[in-house]
Amino acid sequence: MRHARGYRRLNRTHEHRKALWANMSGSLIEHEQIKTTLPKAKELRPIIEKLITLAKRGDLHARRQAASQLKQDMYVAKLFDVLGPRYKDRQGGYVRILKAGFRYGDMAPMAIIEFVDRDVTAKGAADLARLEAEAAEA
Repeated sequence: MRHARGYRRLNRTHEHRKALWANMSGSLIEHEQIKTTLPKAKELRPIIEKLITLAKRGDLHARRQAASQLKQDMYVAKLFDVLGPRYKDRQGGYVRILKAGFRYGDMAPMAIIEFVDRDVTAKGAADLARLEAEAAEA
């Protein structure tokens, strides 16, 4: 019997998985589209959708709950200021998972996880802004 085995362990400890979901959630919020393995993408979907539901609530307690899962304040700010209002009228299904073939090195199944109605200019925009700021300083 496989009772109470509702998630994938991904060969990681609990602490490692918790950090993995915090990092992947932050990257998805920042770039609005990321490429990862299919099992990780399938496990990330309910985590992200719960964070979007918190952002739709928008109160202080929801912000603190999201901040406890996301490790950087910039992700919490974008979640509540941009993504929450964007999906205010949507009842669910905030992300989609697209299969993206297999990784060359180990033939792991790959997937692209992205927000529905995403901002296509968001992917890489923060990295570009950092590079421009560093170039201006030099």
